Amino acid sequence: MNQYYNRELSWLRFNARVLQEASDKKVPLIERLRFLGIFSNNLDEFFKVRYATIQRIQRAGKNAKKSLGGITAEELLQKINEMVIVDQARSFNVLAKLEEELKQESIIIVNETQVLPQHESFIRNYFNDKISPAISTIMITDHVDFPHLRDGFGYLAVRMVMTDKSIRYALIEKPKYLNRFVVLPQIEGDDKQYIILIDDLIRHRMHYIFNIFDYREIEAHMIKVTLDAELDMELDLKKSLLEKIRRSVHDRKDGDPVRFVYDRNIHEETLTLIKDKLQIDNNDSIIPGGRYHNRRDYLKFPSLGRTDLLYEKLPALPIKDVKIRGSLLERIAQKDILQYTPYHTFANTTKFLREAALDPKVRTIKITIYRLAEVSQIAGSLINAVKNGKKVTVSIELQARFDEQANINYAELMQEEGVRMIFGVPGLKVHCKACCITREEDGKIARYGFISTGNFNESTAGIYTDYTLFTANRKILKEVERVFDFFEVNYKQHRYKHLLVSPNYLRNGIERLVRREIAFAKAGKTAKIRAKVNSFSDLKMIDLFYEASNAGVKIELIIRGICCLIPGVKGMSENIEVISVVDRFLEHPRVYRFYNQGENDLYISSADLMARNLDSRVEIACPIYDKDIKKEIIETMDICWSDNVKAREICAHQLNNYVTNNKKPVRSQYDTYQYYKNQITD
Repeated sequence: MNQYYNRELSWLRFNARVLQEASDKKVPLIERLRFLGIFSNNLDEFFKVRYATIQRIQRAGKNAKKSLGGITAEELLQKINEMVIVDQARSFNVLAKLEEELKQESIIIVNETQVLPQHESFIRNYFNDKISPAISTIMITDHVDFPHLRDGFGYLAVRMVMTDKSIRYALIEKPKYLNRFVVLPQIEGDDKQYIILIDDLIRHRMHYIFNIFDYREIEAHMIKVTLDAELDMELDLKKSLLEKIRRSVHDRKDGDPVRFVYDRNIHEETLTLIKDKLQIDNNDSIIPGGRYHNRRDYLKFPSLGRTDLLYEKLPALPIKDVKIRGSLLERIAQKDILQYTPYHTFANTTKFLREAALDPKVRTIKITIYRLAEVSQIAGSLINAVKNGKKVTVSIELQARFDEQANINYAELMQEEGVRMIFGVPGLKVHCKACCITREEDGKIARYGFISTGNFNESTAGIYTDYTLFTANRKILKEVERVFDFFEVNYKQHRYKHLLVSPNYLRNGIERLVRREIAFAKAGKTAKIRAKVNSFSDLKMIDLFYEASNAGVKIELIIRGICCLIPGVKGMSENIEVISVVDRFLEHPRVYRFYNQGENDLYISSADLMARNLDSRVEIACPIYDKDIKKEIIETMDICWSDNVKAREICAHQLNNYVTNNKKPVRSQYDTYQYYKNQITD
């Protein structure tokens, strides 16, 4: 048996867990459709980034077997394609079953052949008003260059058999900004709700689009391409990082195709023509699919007013003893506060910055930004702070994957308003989530701040679980200031006694804490490690955890996504257990707990156990010193570890079997919500 499970294949097993949610009848019906959308969106991003990377390794003729888990790049590409074809087929079966269940709920999805006479007028007007102005129709001829297909767009490949038996081809580019699901008007006396996809609405009106041609047969089948999303950075030293990334994001749309998905019922001649035009070869992923692609659009499947087919609402809760009115800074000065979104309201984060912007005693604000909401109160508060005379410094990561353009726009906006912008660190992504403000109190400078496991993003805070520590601890915040000093002067090394900061101290810090548990185990003492991360793929760290297991350290890991560590193997990892929880919220916090003879050294972090986080990003792992907060994090981690409803066991073959036992049912996300609800009602 290999020592490691391949990273890419493990990611595909994670996405299969997402697909399980789309199949789970305990999940409300419309939410299951949205999980299908998440599955599809995840797969698109996988091909843009990871598949494209493996493809470049293969084309460069590199072996890379060690880093790929004992497999060549060519073999891995083949395995990925095999797994994706199986998962895609499974997803089509899931969709077919969901559509049948929708029918049972009187929600009917009609295609172009099933349009009722009562809807003809609406469809004609909708097409003329909304769709016709937005679609592009391109005739495919030898005299016109084949269009560059855009990443993420759906295309209808049209084949017309003319009356003279000649064949004409065309492409219709579907509008991306329109909701793909068109809700048709209710028919009087009929309690059914009808929906048509834009794809089929276009098919229904093809006679209008191509009425200048004398054809006897016409057909249209979906195709789409996924493009390599790597940013190719210019070397021009005269250009700023902002200019280089803006140009790279612009050029990304001309990336090479890495995946081609087509309707398996497409005419063979049409398929051959398009593959030839796109210059698709055997190294590209060619996936035969169903009638509809871009199923990520199911993320926006209309609710139709059917609250019975949606998750019950779980309103975000206030933090115990933290009042909406009054000064949050004064409360933090008395005691550290833990915010755990989405169970707690994210409003504490925005309140902190709004208060800092208005407080006449606040002198400076420093914050890192990785991803912001489309309309961000965070950015608004920072701009407001400048207008109130504060010195505001923002370190914004311009290379946050797929958010580059949004971050460029916000960076330019804040810069224009007088915010001092720092555009990352050469060679490193700034991924840590931290804020520190200074406030003049009685002639002295006091510091307040927060450190989080997740982004300062109001939108994702409603669906991502993340811990945020609000603190006035001088020792911690002094070291947070040193991180910002490092952004300013990259060559100067800073020492940290409390924070574990990558790229220089995080790996060594975790290794030191693991080795301390190993020493306890070898001395016959109790030794335990429990960690919760998104991904675990760093091979050196995996080897260290194997060493700890063999020494007798009990290790419990909650890993949402990639897990290259193989647990439960005698003589290698028999003392390691791994589970993955996938449910209505996306599990996002990183927490590291080391037993330390009952003292429980505990850290929250933005860093996963991946080489990029440990060695080539700026990350922070923050110790939890407040005893009440430490107890709270341990108890909520205990709830997660006890999950026997939505937890899957990660075994040597990553089969995604649900955790089953004879204990009372624990659905950790709902039990965690109840845990916090009890705090404010006791």
